[in-house]
Amino acid sequence: MVRDKVGMLACILGTMLLALSPAWGQTTFGTVVGTVSDTSGAVIPAAQVVLTSLATSEKRTATTDDTGGYTFVNVLPGNYRVEVEKEGFKHFTRDPVVVQVNQSTRIDVSLQLGQVSQTVEVTAQTPLLQTTTADLGQVVGGRQVNELPLNGRNPMNLVALAPSVVPQGNSQGTPVGKNPFDYANYQIGGAITNQGAEYLDGVPLNNSYANNLSLIPTQDALQEFKVQTNNLNAEWGRFAGGVINFTTKAGTNQIMVPLMNTCVMMC
Repeated sequence: MVRDKVGMLACILGTMLLALSPAWGQTTFGTVVGTVSDTSGAVIPAAQVVLTSLATSEKRTATTDDTGGYTFVNVLPGNYRVEVEKEGFKHFTRDPVVVQVNQSTRIDVSLQLGQVSQTVEVTAQTPLLQTTTADLGQVVGGRQVNELPLNGRNPMNLVALAPSVVPQGNSQGTPVGKNPFDYANYQIGGAITNQGAEYLDGVPLNNSYANNLSLIPTQDALQEFKVQTNNLNAEWGRFAGGVINFTTKAGTNQIMVPLMNTCVMMC
């Protein structure tokens, strides 16, 4: 009797586990982190930080902790504005802040004494050195993805722009009519070919048959991608050599007028 009950309980638990959807720990979003301090270097807690997308005007807010730190996670790649406000200090604003796929962007802020109605505007390039993580990789931006000539419009061919990536036989050119093993036939970081991991907006593209690619993203839909080669975080697994993260375009508030209609209106 006891054995029957244990067996029934095991069956129920197994059914429940099979019904659960898989939880993927990987993400292609970026993060924005930083520390808010005054001109003397003392940290400022409880400061209001606002992150605004320059493309969609979406706003996200955060409050600095006891160490003056703030963090925005799951940030879509794009251009942003960082604003900081604290009573007794001048309003701070900085743009553009560039967030790239699977990158951590650090923006430290130094507030000046004054009225909140006064504004300090900073226009500067986003730091190229990533100090929050130790992984190595190369981001291939939207202009390269959309404007570089591609035989067969195969964005996988652009993976070779990253250091330590060596294309192998039949990997270049159009994927039409090719062997499925050719799609991801790249050697990354000296590892064996066809053993990298590819993701599209966080969704794995590899199938269980010899780690082949299930699909190749279309060139026009991509915003950018990153090839990670060394010292990857523990969130990544099931790969040898490197991880390729593709991200699709998020859109903006601007309406793009077709070129044909523009010409007709001008004529």
